[in-house]
Amino acid sequence: MTTTLAPEIHAGVRFLAEVFAGAPLEHVGFRLWDGTPWPDEKTRRTTIVLQHRGALRAMFSSASEKGLAEAYLADDFDIAGDVEAAFELTDFLGRRTAPRGLAALVQYYHLRRLPAAPARPRSNRAFAATGGRRHSLERDRRAVTYHYDVSNDFFRLWLDRQMVYSCAYFARADDDLDTAQTAKLDLLCRKLRLRPGQRLLDIGCGWGGLALHAARHYGVNVMGVTLSRPQVELATARAAEAGLDRAVTFAARDYRELSEADRYDAIVSVGMSEHVGAEQLAGYFETVGRRLKPGGVFLNHAIGDGARPRRRLGASFSDAYVFPDGDIPPVPVVLRAAEAAGLEVRDVENLREHYALTLRHWVRRLETGHEAARAHVDEATYRVWRLYMAGSAYGFAHGHLAVYQVLLSKPGLGGAAGLPLTRRDWYA
Repeated sequence: MTTTLAPEIHAGVRFLAEVFAGAPLEHVGFRLWDGTPWPDEKTRRTTIVLQHRGALRAMFSSASEKGLAEAYLADDFDIAGDVEAAFELTDFLGRRTAPRGLAALVQYYHLRRLPAAPARPRSNRAFAATGGRRHSLERDRRAVTYHYDVSNDFFRLWLDRQMVYSCAYFARADDDLDTAQTAKLDLLCRKLRLRPGQRLLDIGCGWGGLALHAARHYGVNVMGVTLSRPQVELATARAAEAGLDRAVTFAARDYRELSEADRYDAIVSVGMSEHVGAEQLAGYFETVGRRLKPGGVFLNHAIGDGARPRRRLGASFSDAYVFPDGDIPPVPVVLRAAEAAGLEVRDVENLREHYALTLRHWVRRLETGHEAARAHVDEATYRVWRLYMAGSAYGFAHGHLAVYQVLLSKPGLGGAAGLPLTRRDWYA
């Protein structure tokens, strides 16, 4: 260590010691730009590697979750090892800085005394939320395609064979991803109690995994809609390849643009209503209800706030880089909106542990395919997905996030639901 750098190293170590005083450091440590470890030389699951003398200034100058993420995207620091464990520190900062916020903490500990960050190119990945009313048709289309139109080949690298981009269903924690995703698709079909000849509407159909499974194994005719044209193109090609193109149709269409004349025996929405917005939920369920035949069922599978919601550190990384305009209201808000639209709640199941397992599979596969991913996206985009999926895994595992399958029915004549008395057939 040179004499010139010694005061800067000392300032960095002091800053870390003050900001992370009392933090859980059993699994996470730091390595400064000259190789100095903090808090000690013990090997840990995760090491946050400061890449240059101005890294701490770059990380904390905006005093927000978004600013921390942007420093990672710009390679001001890297995360070596288990990236999920790094979120133990953001969780700690959220608890420690409430209610005054992270800005008060870093200002108190003299962030400006640290070396300044050098000028570095920043990612242009952030969503430009200009123009259009929030949750208007046009803005929703831009927000959704921003996330999903990255590259079909990029998603193919780390998803399962059927390209299912939602929570899998594990009979055992050591199930492989393909097995667990097939089990999830089958669970959805059994909860809907699909029968040959029925019409199923799949809102937010993605690359068509559920629609193809339902047509192939349950004999239903499926209409799948998504706002992503690349998804429609691939899903349509997959249907033709499987010989299911007469049973399954895909369209790049908003659910609000569906024909009023069309009616379906069953409707499913998996991982789409997070894009709707809490203030739009009533209209969402009303629209779905109008498309559903009396006696029909609707299964809404969506992320929501968990029982232990975390405290956010300022501006949101997810809003800017992952799911712009996304919203994950707690399940009581969702249920009230569904009931206000005339739909009856028949079953609610929280699969949060399953989503943590799913995300860990995705992160491992993404990290293994890092070099291959760079053929389809830039390094910053790779880091966006690595960070958001690992952070989500941490959130589901710790109860900050939940994912609910809510089964709703549209009562028929006289209020009859036409459903079995028990759920035994779902698991037979």
